[in-house]
Amino acid sequence: MKLFTKFTAILGIAMLMSVNASAQKNYMKDADFAFNGRQYGNAIELYKKASEKEKKKEKKAYIIFKIAECYRNIGDMKQSESWYTKAIKANYNEPKAKLYLADAKKAQEKYNEALIAYNDYKKEVPSDPRGEDGAKSCELAQKWKDAPTRYKVENLAQINSKDPDFCPAYADKKYNKIYFTTMRPGVTGSETDGSIGELYSDIFETSMDKNGKWSTPVSIGPPVNTKDNEGLPALTKKGDMLVFSRVEVKKGKQTYNQLWYAPRKGTSWGDPIKVEFCLDSFKYASPALSLDGTMMVFASNMPGGQGDNDLWYTTFDKKAKKWADPKNLGTTINTSGKEQFPFIHDDGTLYFSSNGHLGMGGLDIFKAEKKGENQWGNVVNMKYPINSAGDDFGIIFEGKKERGYLSSNREGTKGSDDIWSFVLPPLLFTIEGVISDCKFKEVIPGVTVKLIGSDGSSSEVKTDAAGYYKFAENGSNRYVNANTSYVLQIVVGNDVKTAQAPQGFLASSEKPKVTTVGVEESKTFKNDFCLVPIEKEIRFPDVLYDLGKADLRPESKDSLDFLYQTLIDNPSFVIELSSHTDYRGSDPANQKLSEARAKSCVDYLISKGIPAARMVPKGYGEKRPLEVRSAPPENKLMYTLSEAYINKESKGQPKEFYEALMQKNRRTVFGVLRKDFVDPNAPKDLPKPVETPKPKTEDEDEE
Repeated sequence: MKLFTKFTAILGIAMLMSVNASAQKNYMKDADFAFNGRQYGNAIELYKKASEKEKKKEKKAYIIFKIAECYRNIGDMKQSESWYTKAIKANYNEPKAKLYLADAKKAQEKYNEALIAYNDYKKEVPSDPRGEDGAKSCELAQKWKDAPTRYKVENLAQINSKDPDFCPAYADKKYNKIYFTTMRPGVTGSETDGSIGELYSDIFETSMDKNGKWSTPVSIGPPVNTKDNEGLPALTKKGDMLVFSRVEVKKGKQTYNQLWYAPRKGTSWGDPIKVEFCLDSFKYASPALSLDGTMMVFASNMPGGQGDNDLWYTTFDKKAKKWADPKNLGTTINTSGKEQFPFIHDDGTLYFSSNGHLGMGGLDIFKAEKKGENQWGNVVNMKYPINSAGDDFGIIFEGKKERGYLSSNREGTKGSDDIWSFVLPPLLFTIEGVISDCKFKEVIPGVTVKLIGSDGSSSEVKTDAAGYYKFAENGSNRYVNANTSYVLQIVVGNDVKTAQAPQGFLASSEKPKVTTVGVEESKTFKNDFCLVPIEKEIRFPDVLYDLGKADLRPESKDSLDFLYQTLIDNPSFVIELSSHTDYRGSDPANQKLSEARAKSCVDYLISKGIPAARMVPKGYGEKRPLEVRSAPPENKLMYTLSEAYINKESKGQPKEFYEALMQKNRRTVFGVLRKDFVDPNAPKDLPKPVETPKPKTEDEDEE
């Protein structure tokens, strides 16, 4: 039995008079009487008997439609779909039969069929927005189901029964005890609610032990529970007041749901008091209390609303010790449909259920942002899996944490309505990678990798023996947070060595960026780095000159800008900047040219702000030719470029090959002389580093 039924039972008219169909001859009259009294269970049987006797096709179609209406009102969407289909085939001409057929299909996740049915209704009644809204909701529902949110929803099987169990409320500060509404055996009254065929409801309680196991639910007893219908509890944060709904059973008189509150008396509750503004002629139900207990939101069909049920609010006057006259929450929250089952989060957000806003089917849970005192806006559907094709309602949160409970009759429900737990798993982000040698491709252990966040956070890790680093959640520390941008920086120490590069590595200005802003799924970001080893000669982009000249060409300045940045990134380095030539030309001329070229490079870097004391220009002319492998590896024969040039005729290689080798000799490179430079112009008093605060755990946040 669907949730919508439960709300109808609790909020609707409790009719005392049960019709004994077998004793009546006018089944149609008795069926209409039961239907108008919301005794839908009785009305179904009476309408079926009336249908058996009815001969006129037009009246028979009407009776079939009324049977469908009964099933809709008790939340049996499978049967209501069947009977609406029969009514339409029997030529029942009311367009709303097509609308309710579409609703029934949508409530069973038959979104494609429901979409067609809504469009059929829209063509017939274009002025009714429910057709267009229904079609949109089907498209949204399928989209949300295909791309669910991160919430995890599970049936709270430990406490649910085959009977309706719904609308939980936290009953202690530690969130280990809950009150909820139930119609299971053991309730105080023995009467059956004819509208749904269930026992009158009571408020039960259950507690969770340290192992997470719930106790067997028991009634909270009198004076709150009576032979009447009680349910939909809400408690103040201090636990000193309970507010709930009650439908009084008065012989021979129809009554509506009313709001009651009971003060705490020791370990039990005092005598309930009816809320002052409640009138017997209207319905009041599903109360929710603000964090301080001075404001209450509830559902009612009082005049001045937007639809069948609206959300209203009232404030408590401590001096007068009574609740003020209610005020409607307005059209931002309320629609022409039903709004009910509110909950006020500790952060002020309003949660509620509605079938008037676009949803997945039946009642959906929505949230609205607090805009001011007793004002909310920006209504947002909680989507799948918080919502389903069924009725979803009565959500509560455990303080500021993204977990709690809700009520639903979705697939997997144990009874007709069940209590379900939900939790939003934390977004877990990982940044990882491997640090290796750019030249020799060997992994580098012991490298410090620094992670700097836009939220002011900073943390460091070292690469392990495999050159691997990782920033992730570690116990209570979470190094990578949601909605944060990060910069990765390699901190190179002088002790970082490999067999191939004993002098260590150059720091790099390359600082990859990673952002979790807008990322809604847990994710691992991979960033591998390679470090340039400090060797005798370190090459950088070619510095080009005109033939026989030492003047820098424009494109050469771009190459030297690379060296400039390297010196900025390694502020303690003192380098030798050397220039070399090939074998062509005289030795003295090549020596002079190489010295001039080295000096032109240093002069340019000085003009950019690099201290002259950090650079030693050196020209080597043709004295230091490179060695290259001039044959396949298996040939092992090595030649210096000079030897290759001299012997080019005997080796049989084409001239272009040796010209390319000569070009490699015409190089400008640098080498690290020392790592002890201290800039005499640097500020003497450096600011103290800001200590990164340790991320708080959820429990610490709660405090």
